Amino acid sequence: MIDAFEIHALKPEDLPAYKALRDLMLTAHEDAFTSDALGESGRSAASYRFRLPQANGNGTLFTLCAWVGAEMVGAITCERDDRAKVAHIGHIVGMMVRDDMQGQGLGNALLKTALNLARADGRLEQLILTVTSSNHGAVRLYARVGFVRYGTLPRAIKLPVPPGETGHPVYLDKDLMVCPLR
Repeated sequence: MIDAFEIHALKPEDLPAYKALRDLMLTAHEDAFTSDALGESGRSAASYRFRLPQANGNGTLFTLCAWVGAEMVGAITCERDDRAKVAHIGHIVGMMVRDDMQGQGLGNALLKTALNLARADGRLEQLILTVTSSNHGAVRLYARVGFVRYGTLPRAIKLPVPPGETGHPVYLDKDLMVCPLR
Protein backbone atom coordinates (compact mmCIF):
# COMPACT_ATOMS: atom_id res chain seq x y z
CA MET A 1 0.00 0.00 0.00
CA ILE A 2 1.14 3.53 -0.77
CA ASP A 3 2.09 5.51 2.32
CA ALA A 4 1.57 8.91 0.69
CA PHE A 5 0.76 10.39 -2.66
CA GLU A 6 0.00 13.89 -3.87
CA ILE A 7 -2.38 15.13 -6.51
CA HIS A 8 -1.86 18.47 -8.18
CA ALA A 9 -2.61 20.21 -11.44
CA LEU A 10 -0.28 19.58 -14.37
CA LYS A 11 2.32 22.34 -14.73
CA PRO A 12 4.58 23.07 -17.71
CA GLU A 13 7.57 21.59 -15.90
CA ASP A 14 5.62 18.32 -15.45
CA LEU A 15 5.23 17.71 -19.20
CA PRO A 16 8.27 15.37 -19.55
CA ALA A 17 6.95 13.17 -16.71
CA TYR A 18 3.45 13.27 -18.23
CA LYS A 19 4.78 12.15 -21.62
CA ALA A 20 6.82 9.35 -20.01
CA LEU A 21 3.77 8.07 -18.11
CA ARG A 22 1.56 8.33 -21.19
CA ASP A 23 4.09 6.50 -23.39
CA LEU A 24 4.37 3.75 -20.77
CA MET A 25 0.62 3.32 -20.47
CA LEU A 26 -0.05 3.42 -24.23
CA THR A 27 2.56 0.72 -24.78
CA ALA A 28 1.35 -1.51 -21.95
CA HIS A 29 -2.38 -1.13 -22.66
CA GLU A 30 -3.05 -0.69 -26.35
CA ASP A 31 -6.62 -1.87 -25.78
CA ALA A 32 -7.40 0.79 -23.17
CA PHE A 33 -6.64 3.96 -25.13
CA THR A 34 -7.85 5.39 -28.41
CA SER A 35 -4.38 6.84 -29.06
CA ASP A 36 -1.70 4.39 -30.12
CA ALA A 37 1.80 4.05 -28.69
CA LEU A 38 3.61 4.17 -32.03
CA GLY A 39 1.80 7.29 -33.18
CA GLU A 40 2.38 9.10 -29.90
CA SER A 41 5.96 8.01 -29.19
CA GLY A 42 7.47 10.53 -31.60
CA ARG A 43 5.76 13.49 -29.99
CA SER A 44 7.73 15.85 -27.80
CA ALA A 45 6.82 16.53 -24.18
CA ALA A 46 6.04 20.13 -25.16
CA SER A 47 3.38 18.91 -27.59
CA TYR A 48 1.22 18.02 -24.57
CA ARG A 49 0.84 21.70 -23.62
CA PHE A 50 -2.80 21.39 -24.69
CA ARG A 51 -3.29 19.31 -21.49
CA LEU A 52 -2.59 22.46 -19.46
CA PRO A 53 -5.62 24.62 -18.54
CA GLN A 54 -6.63 26.89 -21.41
CA ALA A 55 -6.98 30.58 -20.55
CA ASN A 56 -10.20 30.96 -22.59
CA GLY A 57 -11.93 28.08 -20.78
CA ASN A 58 -12.31 26.12 -24.00
CA GLY A 59 -10.41 22.87 -24.24
CA THR A 60 -8.62 21.55 -21.19
CA LEU A 61 -10.09 22.70 -17.90
CA PHE A 62 -7.54 20.76 -15.88
CA THR A 63 -5.19 17.83 -15.87
CA LEU A 64 -4.50 16.29 -12.49
CA CYS A 65 -1.36 14.30 -11.78
CA ALA A 66 -0.78 11.80 -8.98
CA TRP A 67 2.74 11.69 -7.59
CA VAL A 68 4.55 9.32 -5.29
CA GLY A 69 7.68 11.19 -4.34
CA ALA A 70 9.24 12.54 -7.54
CA GLU A 71 7.42 10.05 -9.81
CA MET A 72 4.22 10.79 -11.68
CA VAL A 73 2.15 7.62 -11.34
CA GLY A 74 -1.27 8.72 -12.57
CA ALA A 75 -3.17 11.41 -14.45
CA ILE A 76 -6.65 12.47 -15.57
CA THR A 77 -7.84 15.32 -17.80
CA CYS A 78 -11.16 17.18 -17.99
CA GLU A 79 -12.02 19.08 -21.16
CA ARG A 80 -14.99 21.12 -22.33
CA ASP A 81 -16.25 22.79 -25.43
CA ASP A 82 -17.43 26.38 -25.04
CA ARG A 83 -20.11 26.23 -27.74
CA ALA A 84 -23.31 27.35 -26.01
CA LYS A 85 -25.32 24.18 -26.58
CA VAL A 86 -22.68 21.81 -25.15
CA ALA A 87 -20.75 24.00 -22.70
CA HIS A 88 -22.47 22.24 -19.78
CA ILE A 89 -20.76 18.90 -20.59
CA GLY A 90 -17.25 18.02 -19.43
CA HIS A 91 -15.21 15.21 -20.95
CA ILE A 92 -12.93 12.98 -18.89
CA VAL A 93 -10.02 11.76 -21.02
CA GLY A 94 -6.60 10.24 -20.54
CA MET A 95 -7.27 8.53 -17.20
CA MET A 96 -4.23 6.43 -16.31
CA VAL A 97 -2.60 4.89 -13.26
CA ARG A 98 0.71 3.09 -13.55
CA ASP A 99 0.28 -0.71 -13.28
CA ASP A 100 2.35 -1.11 -10.12
CA MET A 101 0.23 1.57 -8.42
CA GLN A 102 -3.21 0.21 -9.31
CA GLY A 103 -5.49 -1.08 -6.59
CA GLN A 104 -4.16 1.37 -4.02
CA GLY A 105 -6.73 4.14 -4.27
CA LEU A 106 -4.96 6.44 -6.74
CA GLY A 107 -7.56 6.12 -9.50
CA ASN A 108 -10.36 6.70 -7.03
CA ALA A 109 -8.57 9.76 -5.61
CA LEU A 110 -7.93 11.19 -9.08
CA LEU A 111 -11.56 10.69 -10.10
CA LYS A 112 -13.00 12.16 -6.89
CA THR A 113 -10.69 15.18 -7.14
CA ALA A 114 -11.72 15.65 -10.78
CA LEU A 115 -15.41 15.40 -9.84
CA ASN A 116 -14.96 18.00 -7.09
CA LEU A 117 -13.19 20.41 -9.45
CA ALA A 118 -15.83 19.88 -12.13
CA ARG A 119 -18.63 20.58 -9.64
CA ALA A 120 -16.83 23.70 -8.40
CA ASP A 121 -16.44 24.97 -11.97
CA GLY A 122 -20.11 26.00 -11.98
CA ARG A 123 -20.57 25.70 -15.75
CA LEU A 124 -20.60 21.91 -15.91
CA GLU A 125 -23.74 19.86 -15.30
CA GLN A 126 -22.42 16.45 -16.30
CA LEU A 127 -19.24 14.60 -17.17
CA ILE A 128 -18.95 11.98 -19.87
CA LEU A 129 -16.25 9.47 -20.73
CA THR A 130 -15.62 6.39 -22.82
CA VAL A 131 -13.97 3.23 -21.55
CA THR A 132 -13.10 0.01 -23.33
CA SER A 133 -15.96 -2.35 -22.45
CA SER A 134 -13.60 -5.21 -21.59
CA ASN A 135 -11.69 -3.04 -19.08
CA HIS A 136 -13.86 -4.28 -16.22
CA GLY A 137 -11.73 -2.76 -13.45
CA ALA A 138 -12.00 0.73 -14.95
CA VAL A 139 -15.74 0.33 -15.59
CA ARG A 140 -16.25 -0.65 -11.91
CA LEU A 141 -14.13 2.28 -10.72
CA TYR A 142 -16.13 4.77 -12.79
CA ALA A 143 -19.41 3.27 -11.56
CA ARG A 144 -18.27 3.52 -7.91
CA VAL A 145 -17.83 7.29 -8.21
CA GLY A 146 -21.18 7.85 -9.94
CA PHE A 147 -20.77 7.20 -13.67
CA VAL A 148 -23.55 5.24 -15.38
CA ARG A 149 -23.32 3.48 -18.74
CA TYR A 150 -25.75 4.99 -21.24
CA GLY A 151 -24.62 3.12 -24.32
CA THR A 152 -21.96 1.18 -26.14
CA LEU A 153 -20.10 2.13 -29.31
CA PRO A 154 -19.44 -1.16 -31.09
CA ARG A 155 -16.06 -1.59 -32.80
CA ALA A 156 -14.85 1.74 -31.40
CA ILE A 157 -11.19 0.67 -31.44
CA LYS A 158 -9.53 -1.27 -34.23
CA LEU A 159 -6.28 -2.96 -33.23
CA PRO A 160 -4.30 -3.77 -36.37
CA VAL A 161 -2.70 -7.09 -37.11
CA PRO A 162 0.94 -6.77 -36.02
CA PRO A 163 3.45 -6.50 -38.88
CA GLY A 164 4.61 -9.91 -40.06
CA GLU A 165 1.58 -11.69 -38.61
CA THR A 166 -1.54 -12.90 -40.37
CA GLY A 167 -5.12 -12.75 -39.22
CA HIS A 168 -7.78 -10.15 -38.75
CA PRO A 169 -7.79 -6.92 -36.80
CA VAL A 170 -9.31 -7.01 -33.34
CA TYR A 171 -12.21 -4.67 -32.65
CA LEU A 172 -13.10 -3.44 -29.17
CA ASP A 173 -16.29 -1.81 -27.97
CA LYS A 174 -16.36 1.31 -25.81
CA ASP A 175 -18.87 1.96 -23.04
CA LEU A 176 -20.23 5.50 -22.96
CA MET A 177 -20.66 6.70 -19.39
CA VAL A 178 -22.14 9.82 -17.79
CA CYS A 179 -21.98 11.30 -14.29
CA PRO A 180 -24.46 14.04 -13.34
CA LEU A 181 -22.90 16.85 -11.35
CA ARG A 182 -26.08 18.68 -10.31
